[in-house]
Amino acid sequence: MSTLPSPGKKAASFTLRDTTGAPCGLDPDAEGPAAPAVLLFFFKHDCATCDLTAPLLERVHQALSGSGLRVLGVSQDNPALTAAFSERHGLTFPHALDAELLVSEEYGFDAVPALVLADGEANVLASFEGFAKADLQDLVNLAAGRCGVAAPAIEREGESLPDVRPGCGSKVHDPDVARRLAARRDAGALASRRVRMPADLDPFEFLDEQGLTDGLPVVPPTEARVARMLAGTSRPAGDVVAEIPPNLAPATVEKVAVNAVMAGCRPEYLPVVIAAVEAACTDAFNLHGVLATTSFVGPLLIVNGPIRHAIGLNTGRNVFGQGTRANLTIGRALQLVVRNVGGGRPGEVDMSTLGQPGKLGACIAENEELSCWEPLHVERGFDRDQSTVTVFAAEAPRAIRDQLSRRAPSLGASMGYSLEAIAHMKLHGMDQALLVVSPEHVRTFERDGYTKDDLRARIQEVTARKLRDVLPNDECQKGTGVRALPKDWLGPDGRPTAEALDRPFPKFASADNILIAVAGGTAGKFSAAVGGWASGGLGSKAVTRLIER
Repeated sequence: MSTLPSPGKKAASFTLRDTTGAPCGLDPDAEGPAAPAVLLFFFKHDCATCDLTAPLLERVHQALSGSGLRVLGVSQDNPALTAAFSERHGLTFPHALDAELLVSEEYGFDAVPALVLADGEANVLASFEGFAKADLQDLVNLAAGRCGVAAPAIEREGESLPDVRPGCGSKVHDPDVARRLAARRDAGALASRRVRMPADLDPFEFLDEQGLTDGLPVVPPTEARVARMLAGTSRPAGDVVAEIPPNLAPATVEKVAVNAVMAGCRPEYLPVVIAAVEAACTDAFNLHGVLATTSFVGPLLIVNGPIRHAIGLNTGRNVFGQGTRANLTIGRALQLVVRNVGGGRPGEVDMSTLGQPGKLGACIAENEELSCWEPLHVERGFDRDQSTVTVFAAEAPRAIRDQLSRRAPSLGASMGYSLEAIAHMKLHGMDQALLVVSPEHVRTFERDGYTKDDLRARIQEVTARKLRDVLPNDECQKGTGVRALPKDWLGPDGRPTAEALDRPFPKFASADNILIAVAGGTAGKFSAAVGGWASGGLGSKAVTRLIER
Protein backbone atom coordinates (compact mmCIF):
# COMPACT_ATOMS: atom_id res chain seq x y z
CA MET A 1 0.00 0.00 0.00
CA SER A 2 1.35 3.40 -1.02
CA THR A 3 2.53 5.73 1.73
CA LEU A 4 3.52 8.62 -0.54
CA PRO A 5 3.58 11.73 1.70
CA SER A 6 0.34 13.69 1.35
CA PRO A 7 -0.23 17.46 1.72
CA GLY A 8 0.52 18.65 5.22
CA LYS A 9 3.24 16.01 5.73
CA LYS A 10 6.97 16.52 5.59
CA ALA A 11 8.95 15.31 2.59
CA ALA A 12 11.96 13.29 3.71
CA SER A 13 15.31 15.00 3.27
CA PHE A 14 17.94 13.14 1.22
CA THR A 15 21.23 13.61 -0.56
CA LEU A 16 22.16 11.54 -3.61
CA ARG A 17 24.55 11.97 -6.54
CA ASP A 18 23.65 13.13 -10.01
CA THR A 19 24.95 11.61 -13.24
CA THR A 20 28.17 13.65 -12.93
CA GLY A 21 28.79 12.51 -9.38
CA ALA A 22 27.86 15.85 -7.81
CA PRO A 23 25.67 15.79 -4.69
CA CYS A 24 22.04 16.76 -5.07
CA GLY A 25 18.82 16.16 -3.19
CA LEU A 26 16.25 17.74 -0.91
CA ASP A 27 17.74 19.53 2.08
CA PRO A 28 15.70 22.35 3.61
CA ASP A 29 18.55 23.08 6.03
CA ALA A 30 21.09 23.73 3.27
CA GLU A 31 22.81 27.10 3.23
CA GLY A 32 21.51 29.73 0.83
CA PRO A 33 18.02 30.87 -0.08
CA ALA A 34 15.40 28.14 -0.25
CA ALA A 35 13.46 27.63 -3.46
CA PRO A 36 9.80 28.62 -3.16
CA ALA A 37 8.89 25.14 -4.35
CA VAL A 38 10.60 21.87 -5.24
CA LEU A 39 9.09 19.29 -7.57
CA LEU A 40 10.39 15.72 -7.22
CA PHE A 41 9.89 13.40 -10.18
CA PHE A 42 10.57 9.69 -9.42
CA PHE A 43 10.96 7.62 -12.59
CA LYS A 44 12.54 4.59 -14.24
CA HIS A 45 13.74 4.23 -17.81
CA ASP A 46 11.40 1.46 -18.98
CA CYS A 47 8.11 3.00 -17.84
CA ALA A 48 5.79 4.23 -20.60
CA THR A 49 3.92 6.53 -18.22
CA CYS A 50 7.26 8.08 -17.20
CA ASP A 51 7.91 8.63 -20.92
CA LEU A 52 4.59 10.48 -21.13
CA THR A 53 5.25 12.61 -18.05
CA ALA A 54 8.91 13.57 -18.51
CA PRO A 55 8.48 15.98 -21.48
CA LEU A 56 5.61 17.70 -19.70
CA LEU A 57 7.78 18.31 -16.64
CA GLU A 58 10.53 19.67 -18.90
CA ARG A 59 8.00 22.27 -20.10
CA VAL A 60 7.19 23.14 -16.50
CA HIS A 61 10.91 23.40 -15.74
CA GLN A 62 11.48 25.72 -18.71
CA ALA A 63 8.50 27.88 -17.73
CA LEU A 64 9.00 28.15 -13.96
CA SER A 65 12.65 27.51 -13.10
CA GLY A 66 13.47 31.18 -13.76
CA SER A 67 10.90 32.12 -11.12
CA GLY A 68 12.35 29.81 -8.51
CA LEU A 69 10.78 26.38 -9.06
CA ARG A 70 13.33 23.61 -8.67
CA VAL A 71 12.58 20.40 -10.58
CA LEU A 72 14.59 17.33 -9.54
CA GLY A 73 14.32 13.96 -11.20
CA VAL A 74 15.01 10.94 -9.00
CA SER A 75 16.00 7.95 -11.13
CA GLN A 76 15.66 4.35 -10.03
CA ASP A 77 18.25 3.34 -12.64
CA ASN A 78 22.00 3.38 -13.11
CA PRO A 79 23.80 6.38 -14.68
CA ALA A 80 23.79 4.98 -18.23
CA LEU A 81 20.09 4.21 -18.30
CA THR A 82 19.29 7.51 -16.62
CA ALA A 83 21.35 9.43 -19.18
CA ALA A 84 19.62 7.61 -22.03
CA PHE A 85 16.18 8.46 -20.60
CA SER A 86 17.17 12.12 -20.21
CA GLU A 87 18.55 12.33 -23.75
CA ARG A 88 15.46 10.66 -25.19
CA HIS A 89 13.23 13.38 -23.75
CA GLY A 90 15.62 16.34 -23.94
CA LEU A 91 15.56 16.92 -20.20
CA THR A 92 17.58 19.78 -18.77
CA PHE A 93 16.67 19.54 -15.09
CA PRO A 94 19.05 17.53 -12.84
CA HIS A 95 18.60 13.87 -12.01
CA ALA A 96 19.55 12.27 -8.70
CA LEU A 97 20.51 8.59 -8.89
CA ASP A 98 18.61 6.40 -6.43
CA ALA A 99 20.16 3.13 -7.62
CA GLU A 100 20.07 1.68 -4.09
CA LEU A 101 16.37 2.68 -3.94
CA LEU A 102 16.67 3.87 -0.35
CA VAL A 103 14.98 7.20 -1.11
CA SER A 104 12.26 5.52 -3.16
CA GLU A 105 11.60 3.21 -0.24
CA GLU A 106 11.50 6.16 2.16
CA TYR A 107 8.89 7.95 0.01
CA GLY A 108 6.74 4.83 -0.01
CA PHE A 109 5.07 5.01 -3.45
CA ASP A 110 3.91 1.89 -5.27
CA ALA A 111 4.26 3.15 -8.84
CA VAL A 112 6.27 5.53 -10.99
CA PRO A 113 6.06 8.23 -12.02
CA ALA A 114 5.57 9.63 -8.53
CA LEU A 115 5.39 13.40 -8.12
CA VAL A 116 5.86 15.34 -4.89
CA LEU A 117 5.62 19.14 -4.72
CA ALA A 118 7.03 20.66 -1.52
CA ASP A 119 7.71 24.17 -0.28
CA GLY A 120 11.10 25.46 0.79
CA GLU A 121 10.76 23.85 4.21
CA ALA A 122 9.88 20.45 2.73
CA ASN A 123 6.20 20.65 3.58
CA VAL A 124 4.29 18.64 1.00
CA LEU A 125 1.89 20.70 -1.09
CA ALA A 126 0.72 18.02 -3.54
CA SER A 127 1.58 14.45 -4.50
CA PHE A 128 0.31 11.61 -6.70
CA GLU A 129 1.42 8.51 -8.60
CA GLY A 130 0.93 7.61 -12.25
CA PHE A 131 -0.49 10.17 -14.68
CA ALA A 132 -3.66 12.20 -14.20
CA LYS A 133 -3.93 15.26 -16.46
CA ALA A 134 -6.14 17.22 -14.07
CA ASP A 135 -3.95 16.43 -11.03
CA LEU A 136 -0.82 17.43 -12.90
CA GLN A 137 -2.33 20.74 -14.00
CA ASP A 138 -3.45 21.44 -10.42
CA LEU A 139 0.08 20.68 -9.19
CA VAL A 140 1.57 23.07 -11.80
CA ASN A 141 -0.94 25.78 -10.84
CA LEU A 142 0.09 25.36 -7.18
CA ALA A 143 3.82 25.52 -8.07
CA ALA A 144 3.30 28.63 -10.19
CA GLY A 145 1.38 30.27 -7.36
CA ARG A 146 4.30 29.62 -4.98
CA CYS A 147 6.60 31.26 -7.55
CA GLY A 148 4.27 34.22 -8.05
CA VAL A 149 3.75 33.74 -11.78
CA ALA A 150 1.06 32.51 -14.12
CA ALA A 151 0.82 28.75 -14.58
CA PRO A 152 1.70 27.27 -17.96
CA ALA A 153 -0.70 24.82 -19.57
CA ILE A 154 0.66 21.31 -19.62
CA GLU A 155 -1.30 20.42 -22.75
CA ARG A 156 -0.41 22.40 -25.86
CA GLU A 157 -2.73 23.22 -28.69
CA GLY A 158 -3.19 20.27 -30.97
CA GLU A 159 -2.17 17.74 -28.31
CA SER A 160 -4.53 15.21 -26.82
CA LEU A 161 -3.15 13.92 -23.55
CA PRO A 162 -4.94 11.01 -21.88
CA ASP A 163 -6.99 11.93 -18.85
CA VAL A 164 -5.49 9.13 -16.77
CA ARG A 165 -2.78 6.52 -17.28
CA PRO A 166 -1.61 4.09 -14.58
CA GLY A 167 2.02 4.04 -13.63
CA CYS A 168 4.48 1.17 -13.56
CA GLY A 169 5.50 -0.71 -10.45
CA SER A 170 8.28 0.89 -8.43
CA LYS A 171 11.49 -1.12 -8.43
CA VAL A 172 11.24 -1.16 -4.65
CA HIS A 173 8.69 -3.94 -5.02
CA ASP A 174 10.82 -6.22 -7.18
CA PRO A 175 11.20 -9.40 -5.01
CA ASP A 176 14.99 -9.35 -4.89
CA VAL A 177 15.08 -5.63 -4.14
CA ALA A 178 12.39 -5.93 -1.47
CA ARG A 179 14.40 -8.67 0.29
CA ARG A 180 17.56 -6.56 0.13
CA LEU A 181 15.85 -3.49 1.53
CA ALA A 182 14.20 -5.49 4.29
CA ALA A 183 17.56 -6.93 5.24
CA ARG A 184 19.11 -3.47 5.30
CA ARG A 185 16.33 -2.16 7.55
CA ASP A 186 16.72 -5.05 9.95
CA ALA A 187 20.51 -4.78 10.03
CA GLY A 188 20.34 -1.69 12.20
CA ALA A 189 18.76 -3.71 15.00
CA LEU A 190 21.61 -6.24 15.23
CA ALA A 191 23.31 -6.38 18.61
CA SER A 192 26.47 -8.33 17.79
CA ARG A 193 29.82 -6.59 18.01
CA ARG A 194 30.92 -5.18 14.66
CA VAL A 195 34.36 -6.14 13.40
CA ARG A 196 35.66 -3.52 10.99
CA MET A 197 37.87 -4.93 8.26
CA PRO A 198 40.56 -2.79 6.63
CA ALA A 199 39.51 -2.05 3.06
CA ASP A 200 42.72 -3.42 1.55
CA LEU A 201 42.39 -6.89 3.14
CA ASP A 202 40.84 -9.98 1.58
CA PRO A 203 37.79 -10.83 3.74
CA PHE A 204 38.53 -14.55 3.72
CA GLU A 205 42.11 -14.02 4.88
CA PHE A 206 40.96 -11.49 7.47
CA LEU A 207 38.37 -13.85 9.02
CA ASP A 208 40.93 -16.65 9.10
CA GLU A 209 43.42 -14.39 10.86
CA GLN A 210 40.75 -13.58 13.44
CA GLY A 211 40.39 -17.30 14.21
CA LEU A 212 36.77 -17.38 13.05
CA THR A 213 37.02 -20.16 10.47
CA ASP A 214 37.12 -23.93 10.61
CA GLY A 215 40.03 -24.12 8.19
CA LEU A 216 37.91 -23.49 5.10
CA PRO A 217 36.86 -20.08 3.79
CA VAL A 218 33.66 -18.74 5.33
CA VAL A 219 31.07 -16.29 4.00
CA PRO A 220 31.69 -12.82 5.49
CA PRO A 221 28.75 -12.17 7.86
CA THR A 222 27.79 -8.68 6.78
CA GLU A 223 24.90 -6.91 8.47
CA ALA A 224 22.69 -7.38 5.41
CA ARG A 225 23.44 -11.11 5.19
CA VAL A 226 22.75 -11.66 8.88
CA ALA A 227 19.50 -9.72 8.64
CA ARG A 228 18.44 -11.84 5.67
CA MET A 229 19.31 -14.97 7.62
CA LEU A 230 17.17 -13.85 10.55
CA ALA A 231 14.19 -13.66 8.20
CA GLY A 232 14.28 -17.47 8.23
CA THR A 233 12.92 -17.64 11.78
CA SER A 234 10.11 -15.97 13.70
CA ARG A 235 12.14 -16.01 16.90
CA PRO A 236 13.42 -12.62 18.14
CA ALA A 237 17.08 -12.04 17.38
CA GLY A 238 17.86 -11.51 21.06
CA ASP A 239 16.40 -14.81 22.28
CA VAL A 240 19.04 -17.00 23.92
CA VAL A 241 19.03 -20.39 22.23
CA ALA A 242 21.49 -22.05 24.61
CA GLU A 243 24.69 -21.57 26.59
CA ILE A 244 27.42 -23.06 24.45
CA PRO A 245 30.16 -25.19 26.06
CA PRO A 246 32.92 -25.06 26.95
CA ASN A 247 32.72 -21.37 27.86
CA LEU A 248 28.96 -21.53 28.48
CA ALA A 249 28.62 -18.39 26.39
CA PRO A 250 25.02 -17.42 25.58
CA ALA A 251 24.17 -17.94 21.92
CA THR A 252 21.33 -15.69 20.82
CA VAL A 253 19.33 -16.36 17.68
CA GLU A 254 21.36 -13.55 16.11
CA LYS A 255 24.70 -15.19 16.92
CA VAL A 256 23.46 -18.49 15.54
CA ALA A 257 22.43 -16.61 12.40
CA VAL A 258 25.89 -15.03 12.11
CA ASN A 259 27.52 -18.46 12.10
CA ALA A 260 24.88 -19.85 9.75
CA VAL A 261 25.84 -17.11 7.29
CA MET A 262 29.51 -18.00 7.69
CA ALA A 263 28.72 -21.66 7.06
CA GLY A 264 26.92 -20.82 3.81
CA CYS A 265 23.35 -21.55 4.95
CA ARG A 266 20.22 -20.16 3.39
CA PRO A 267 17.66 -18.46 5.66
CA GLU A 268 15.30 -21.41 5.43
CA TYR A 269 17.96 -23.62 7.04
CA LEU A 270 18.16 -21.48 10.17
CA PRO A 271 15.35 -23.20 12.14
CA VAL A 272 17.20 -26.53 11.74
CA VAL A 273 20.44 -25.00 12.98
CA ILE A 274 18.68 -23.43 15.98
CA ALA A 275 17.05 -26.74 16.95
CA ALA A 276 20.39 -28.52 16.54
CA VAL A 277 22.10 -26.00 18.85
CA GLU A 278 19.37 -26.53 21.44
CA ALA A 279 19.73 -30.31 21.24
CA ALA A 280 23.53 -30.28 21.36
CA CYS A 281 23.59 -28.12 24.49
CA THR A 282 21.47 -30.44 26.63
CA ASP A 283 22.97 -32.36 29.54
CA ALA A 284 22.05 -35.62 27.82
CA PHE A 285 24.11 -34.86 24.72
CA ASN A 286 27.02 -33.60 26.87
CA LEU A 287 28.64 -31.34 24.28
CA HIS A 288 31.48 -30.42 26.63
CA GLY A 289 32.38 -34.09 26.93
CA VAL A 290 32.08 -34.63 23.19
CA LEU A 291 34.50 -31.75 22.70
CA ALA A 292 36.99 -32.67 25.38
CA THR A 293 37.26 -36.38 24.61
CA THR A 294 40.31 -37.67 22.79
CA SER A 295 37.94 -39.90 20.80
CA PHE A 296 36.87 -39.34 17.20
CA VAL A 297 33.31 -38.15 17.71
CA GLY A 298 31.51 -34.99 16.61
CA PRO A 299 27.85 -34.01 16.29
CA LEU A 300 25.97 -35.75 13.48
CA LEU A 301 22.56 -34.28 12.66
CA ILE A 302 19.71 -36.50 11.42
CA VAL A 303 16.73 -34.55 10.07
CA ASN A 304 13.23 -35.98 9.82
CA GLY A 305 9.84 -34.75 8.70
CA PRO A 306 8.48 -32.46 5.97
CA ILE A 307 11.28 -29.89 6.26
CA ARG A 308 13.65 -32.35 4.54
CA HIS A 309 12.05 -31.68 1.17
CA ALA A 310 11.08 -28.08 1.88
CA ILE A 311 14.74 -27.01 2.18
CA GLY A 312 16.29 -29.53 -0.20
CA LEU A 313 18.10 -31.87 2.19
CA ASN A 314 19.66 -34.94 0.62
CA THR A 315 18.21 -38.25 1.79
CA GLY A 316 19.56 -40.35 -1.07
CA ARG A 317 22.75 -40.94 -3.01
CA ASN A 318 25.96 -39.85 -1.31
CA VAL A 319 24.00 -38.80 1.78
CA PHE A 320 27.14 -38.61 3.93
CA GLY A 321 29.14 -36.97 1.17
CA GLN A 322 29.51 -33.75 -0.75
CA GLY A 323 27.21 -32.07 -3.23
CA THR A 324 24.18 -30.82 -1.27
CA ARG A 325 24.35 -27.35 0.20
CA ALA A 326 21.70 -27.88 2.88
CA ASN A 327 23.35 -30.98 4.37
CA LEU A 328 26.85 -29.58 4.35
CA THR A 329 26.15 -26.09 5.62
CA ILE A 330 23.68 -26.99 8.38
CA GLY A 331 26.14 -29.38 10.00
CA ARG A 332 28.93 -26.86 9.55
CA ALA A 333 26.87 -24.08 11.13
CA LEU A 334 26.52 -26.03 14.38
CA GLN A 335 30.26 -26.59 14.53
CA LEU A 336 30.98 -22.91 13.88
CA VAL A 337 28.62 -21.92 16.71
CA VAL A 338 30.51 -24.26 19.02
CA ARG A 339 33.84 -22.83 17.88
CA ASN A 340 33.08 -19.13 17.63
CA VAL A 341 30.56 -18.70 20.45
CA GLY A 342 31.47 -21.49 22.86
CA GLY A 343 35.22 -21.51 22.31
CA GLY A 344 35.43 -25.19 21.33
CA ARG A 345 38.55 -25.02 19.19
CA PRO A 346 40.78 -27.96 18.15
CA GLY A 347 43.97 -28.20 20.15
CA GLU A 348 42.44 -26.21 22.99
CA VAL A 349 39.26 -27.75 24.40
CA ASP A 350 38.67 -30.03 21.42
CA MET A 351 41.22 -32.71 22.24
CA SER A 352 40.47 -35.41 19.65
CA THR A 353 43.59 -37.45 18.95
CA LEU A 354 42.82 -38.07 15.29
CA GLY A 355 39.43 -36.52 14.59
CA GLN A 356 37.53 -37.34 11.41
CA PRO A 357 36.07 -35.40 8.46
CA GLY A 358 32.61 -35.32 10.03
CA LYS A 359 33.88 -32.95 12.71
CA LEU A 360 33.84 -30.21 10.08
CA GLY A 361 30.07 -30.66 10.01
CA ALA A 362 27.79 -33.63 9.39
CA CYS A 363 24.08 -33.65 8.56
CA ILE A 364 21.93 -36.28 6.86
CA ALA A 365 18.18 -36.64 6.37
CA GLU A 366 16.23 -39.87 6.62
CA ASN A 367 14.77 -41.33 3.43
CA GLU A 368 11.40 -41.92 5.06
CA GLU A 369 9.58 -42.54 1.79
CA LEU A 370 11.66 -45.65 1.00
CA SER A 371 11.50 -47.09 4.51
CA CYS A 372 9.18 -49.90 5.58
CA TRP A 373 9.55 -48.75 9.19
CA GLU A 374 8.54 -45.83 11.33
CA PRO A 375 11.00 -42.96 10.89
CA LEU A 376 13.53 -42.26 13.60
CA HIS A 377 11.63 -39.25 14.97
CA VAL A 378 8.37 -41.19 15.27
CA GLU A 379 10.18 -43.88 17.28
CA ARG A 380 11.42 -41.08 19.50
CA GLY A 381 7.95 -39.77 20.30
CA PHE A 382 7.14 -37.26 17.57
CA ASP A 383 4.40 -37.23 14.94
CA ARG A 384 5.27 -38.15 11.38
CA ASP A 385 4.23 -34.71 10.11
CA GLN A 386 6.48 -32.89 12.58
CA SER A 387 10.01 -31.89 11.58
CA THR A 388 12.85 -32.74 13.94
CA VAL A 389 16.60 -32.88 14.19
CA THR A 390 18.42 -35.57 16.17
CA VAL A 391 21.95 -34.82 17.32
CA PHE A 392 24.18 -37.88 17.78
CA ALA A 393 27.83 -37.96 18.90
CA ALA A 394 29.21 -39.87 15.94
CA GLU A 395 32.38 -41.46 14.71
CA ALA A 396 32.88 -41.62 10.96
CA PRO A 397 30.53 -44.05 9.17
CA ARG A 398 31.99 -47.42 8.25
CA ALA A 399 30.77 -49.64 5.45
CA ILE A 400 28.52 -52.65 5.86
CA ARG A 401 28.81 -54.48 2.56
CA ASP A 402 26.44 -57.39 2.02
CA GLN A 403 25.43 -58.09 -1.55
CA LEU A 404 24.59 -61.76 -1.04
CA SER A 405 22.08 -62.02 1.80
CA ARG A 406 18.60 -62.68 0.45
CA ARG A 407 16.90 -63.19 3.80
CA ALA A 408 16.47 -60.81 6.69
CA PRO A 409 18.15 -62.98 9.39
CA SER A 410 21.31 -63.26 7.28
CA LEU A 411 21.41 -59.53 6.51
CA GLY A 412 20.73 -58.72 10.16
CA ALA A 413 23.68 -60.94 11.12
CA SER A 414 25.94 -58.99 8.70
CA MET A 415 24.91 -55.77 10.31
CA GLY A 416 25.48 -57.17 13.78
CA TYR A 417 28.97 -58.40 12.96
CA SER A 418 29.83 -55.00 11.50
CA LEU A 419 28.48 -53.14 14.53
CA GLU A 420 30.48 -55.39 16.81
CA ALA A 421 33.68 -53.84 15.45
CA ILE A 422 32.67 -50.39 16.75
CA ALA A 423 35.30 -49.04 19.17
CA HIS A 424 36.79 -52.52 19.66
CA MET A 425 35.61 -56.09 19.05
CA LYS A 426 35.96 -56.92 22.75
CA LEU A 427 34.12 -53.87 24.03
CA HIS A 428 30.60 -55.08 24.82
CA GLY A 429 27.77 -53.64 26.86
CA MET A 430 28.12 -50.49 24.77
CA ASP A 431 25.87 -47.48 24.72
CA GLN A 432 24.39 -45.96 21.56
CA ALA A 433 25.30 -46.56 17.94
CA LEU A 434 23.58 -45.60 14.72
CA LEU A 435 22.74 -48.02 11.93
CA VAL A 436 21.99 -46.34 8.60
CA VAL A 437 20.20 -48.84 6.38
CA SER A 438 20.18 -48.35 2.62
CA PRO A 439 16.96 -48.70 0.56
CA GLU A 440 18.12 -51.93 -1.12
CA HIS A 441 18.78 -53.53 2.25
CA VAL A 442 15.46 -52.21 3.57
CA ARG A 443 13.64 -54.09 0.80
CA THR A 444 15.13 -57.35 2.07
CA PHE A 445 13.79 -56.67 5.56
CA GLU A 446 10.43 -55.59 4.13
CA ARG A 447 10.00 -58.84 2.17
CA ASP A 448 10.46 -60.88 5.35
CA GLY A 449 8.33 -58.60 7.51
CA TYR A 450 11.32 -57.77 9.69
CA THR A 451 10.66 -54.91 12.10
CA LYS A 452 13.25 -52.62 13.62
CA ASP A 453 12.91 -54.52 16.88
CA ASP A 454 13.50 -57.81 15.01
CA LEU A 455 16.68 -56.32 13.56
CA ARG A 456 17.84 -55.08 16.94
CA ALA A 457 17.21 -58.49 18.49
CA ARG A 458 19.15 -60.18 15.70
CA ILE A 459 22.11 -57.81 16.23
CA GLN A 460 22.12 -58.55 19.95
CA GLU A 461 21.89 -62.27 19.23
CA VAL A 462 24.82 -62.52 16.82
CA THR A 463 27.06 -60.20 18.82
CA ALA A 464 26.53 -62.03 22.13
CA ARG A 465 29.85 -63.56 23.23
CA LYS A 466 30.63 -65.44 26.38
CA LEU A 467 31.72 -62.89 28.91
CA ARG A 468 35.09 -64.60 29.35
CA ASP A 469 35.83 -63.99 25.65
CA VAL A 470 35.34 -60.22 25.85
CA LEU A 471 37.20 -59.56 29.09
CA PRO A 472 40.84 -58.34 29.00
CA ASN A 473 43.33 -61.21 28.92
CA ASP A 474 46.93 -61.92 28.02
CA GLU A 475 46.08 -62.37 24.37
CA CYS A 476 44.49 -58.90 24.21
CA GLN A 477 44.67 -56.67 27.23
CA LYS A 478 41.87 -54.50 25.87
CA GLY A 479 38.36 -55.67 26.67
CA THR A 480 35.08 -55.05 28.46
CA GLY A 481 35.50 -53.48 31.88
CA VAL A 482 33.58 -54.65 34.92
CA ARG A 483 31.76 -51.31 35.07
CA ALA A 484 29.83 -52.34 31.96
CA LEU A 485 28.55 -55.55 33.61
CA PRO A 486 25.23 -56.03 35.41
CA LYS A 487 25.72 -55.80 39.17
CA ASP A 488 24.43 -59.32 39.77
CA TRP A 489 27.18 -60.73 37.57
CA LEU A 490 29.80 -59.65 40.07
CA GLY A 491 30.89 -61.44 43.23
CA PRO A 492 31.76 -59.88 46.58
CA ASP A 493 35.27 -59.23 45.32
CA GLY A 494 33.93 -57.08 42.49
CA ARG A 495 34.98 -59.59 39.83
CA PRO A 496 32.70 -61.63 37.52
CA THR A 497 31.43 -64.85 39.07
CA ALA A 498 32.31 -68.21 37.51
CA GLU A 499 28.73 -68.56 36.33
CA ALA A 500 28.74 -65.12 34.75
CA LEU A 501 31.87 -65.90 32.75
CA ASP A 502 29.87 -68.30 30.56
CA ARG A 503 26.89 -66.02 30.07
CA PRO A 504 26.43 -64.46 26.61
CA PHE A 505 27.05 -60.73 26.68
CA PRO A 506 25.84 -58.76 23.62
CA LYS A 507 27.52 -55.75 22.05
CA PHE A 508 24.97 -53.29 23.38
CA ALA A 509 23.78 -52.89 26.94
CA SER A 510 20.24 -52.58 25.56
CA ALA A 511 18.73 -53.23 22.15
CA ASP A 512 17.24 -49.74 22.36
CA ASN A 513 20.76 -48.36 22.15
CA ILE A 514 20.76 -49.20 18.43
CA LEU A 515 19.37 -46.21 16.57
CA ILE A 516 18.13 -47.07 13.07
CA ALA A 517 17.51 -44.70 10.17
CA VAL A 518 17.05 -45.30 6.46
CA ALA A 519 19.06 -43.22 3.98
CA GLY A 520 21.07 -43.46 0.81
CA GLY A 521 20.62 -44.14 -2.87
CA THR A 522 18.41 -46.85 -4.33
CA ALA A 523 21.28 -48.71 -5.99
CA GLY A 524 23.89 -50.49 -3.91
CA LYS A 525 23.64 -52.98 -1.06
CA PHE A 526 25.69 -50.89 1.32
CA SER A 527 24.64 -49.71 4.75
CA ALA A 528 26.65 -47.93 7.43
CA ALA A 529 27.58 -48.48 11.06
CA VAL A 530 28.22 -45.28 12.98
CA GLY A 531 29.79 -45.55 16.40
CA GLY A 532 28.85 -43.32 19.31
CA TRP A 533 30.85 -42.13 22.28
CA ALA A 534 31.36 -43.57 25.75
CA SER A 535 29.24 -46.04 27.64
CA GLY A 536 27.62 -45.14 30.91
CA GLY A 537 26.43 -41.91 32.48
CA LEU A 538 29.52 -39.90 31.48
CA GLY A 539 28.94 -40.37 27.76
CA SER A 540 26.53 -38.84 25.27
CA LYS A 541 22.94 -39.69 24.41
CA ALA A 542 21.23 -38.78 21.14
CA VAL A 543 18.80 -35.88 21.59
CA THR A 544 15.89 -35.01 19.30
CA ARG A 545 14.35 -31.55 19.08
CA LEU A 546 11.31 -30.21 17.23
CA ILE A 547 12.16 -27.77 14.45
CA GLU A 548 10.02 -24.65 14.71
CA ARG A 549 10.23 -21.64 12.49
